Amino acid sequence: MEGLSFNVGEYVDQMALLLDLQLKNEYRDGVVANFERIRAIANLVNEFPLAEEIEAAPIFEP
Repeated sequence: MEGLSFNVGEYVDQMALLLDLQLKNEYRDGVVANFERIRAIANLVNEFPLAEEIEAAPIFEP
């Protein structure tokens, strides 16, 4: 989704409202920082190319 901006701070604020979570101001910056890290990791996973013939396994077996 190129061209779309994602404001992590706004996302955290909106999710706290939606979940009726009383997020204290002293913790907000840490929560936002953690979501920034999660976003960076998710971007790496989502950008990894997969071949078209690969199918998802119905059961995970390590």
